[in-house]
Amino acid sequence: MPLEVPLSPIADLLDVAPARREAILRLAEELVPGRRVALSTHMNADGDGCGSEVALAHLLAQRGLDVRIVNPTPWPELFDFLRGDGVDDQTARGAKALKGIDVLLVLDISDVKRLGVLTDAVRALEVPKLVIDHHVATDEPPGTVGLCDTSACATGELVFDVARTLGLEITPRVAEGLYAAILTDTGSFRYSNTTPRCHAVAAALLAAGVDPEEMYRRIYASAPAGRLRLLAEALATLDVDAAHGLSWITVGAGAIEKHGVRSEDLDGIVEHARSIAGTRMAIFFRDLGHGKVKISFRSTGDVDVNVFARQFGGGGHAKAAGALVPGTLDAVRETVVTAARNFLA
Repeated sequence: MPLEVPLSPIADLLDVAPARREAILRLAEELVPGRRVALSTHMNADGDGCGSEVALAHLLAQRGLDVRIVNPTPWPELFDFLRGDGVDDQTARGAKALKGIDVLLVLDISDVKRLGVLTDAVRALEVPKLVIDHHVATDEPPGTVGLCDTSACATGELVFDVARTLGLEITPRVAEGLYAAILTDTGSFRYSNTTPRCHAVAAALLAAGVDPEEMYRRIYASAPAGRLRLLAEALATLDVDAAHGLSWITVGAGAIEKHGVRSEDLDGIVEHARSIAGTRMAIFFRDLGHGKVKISFRSTGDVDVNVFARQFGGGGHAKAAGALVPGTLDAVRETVVTAARNFLA
């Protein structure tokens, strides 16, 4: 007999949870038509940060607000197609672009320090500071009024709820941004944060005009040849400690310039380490030069890399976190790998 799936529970998945609805209505009290709003996200913005920003910029414009984007680092070329011509990006002006705003709304960040060069300026702002985020809370969030829920698959899911709660239209441009946010933060619907509601929201975005094949092509199938050469070089550094279920990959300083690629072309390299059978924690070390090492952590099973990353001043999610650690590559790698072995043991 064919499997009969009741439709009402599937449709109910799109309902906005009461706690989220209440938080959105509190945010809306500050999102008054005519106000000037700056949107920002973390350094080296990813698909969730960029997609959520673009979608929210279009949604708030529908509500009659004057919206600008002010990020701590330049917009990634990979996601230029999302921004298009209809979004006012004033990132190049730095902290000066925050002057004269009425509201700051920060996306996809739970710690103000992830705003990089904008951190001190944001701390000094005397306007309402709002947050929409799905990361674990920290001691110094970037805002005082928030829509924060770690059960959301991506910040994009929360922005989708903003649209539904406030009666705003999910236009094709909004849908593209939200789909990119959810697609990238769930690892193309492969990670453990992929929920039934996540798929329901994605279906609603497809119905709103998203072309899934085109989105895949733009995000995952438009890599320059240098990216594959960089990947080959990175995979040659693979180390595996099978006894502890630990794998790690390293990219040295100057690799980006050597292969003529961009920082975002490093996205996903850590997943190759996580894909090794028996790996419980995967680590990607990137030497930024100038005595700084950027680290990405991924895990499987019950290993919480958010907890682990905190001892190095980082954080994120239980299965995906990061940190920026001062020191030489060799010294940092030795310290972190030793700590990881102890943590896994």
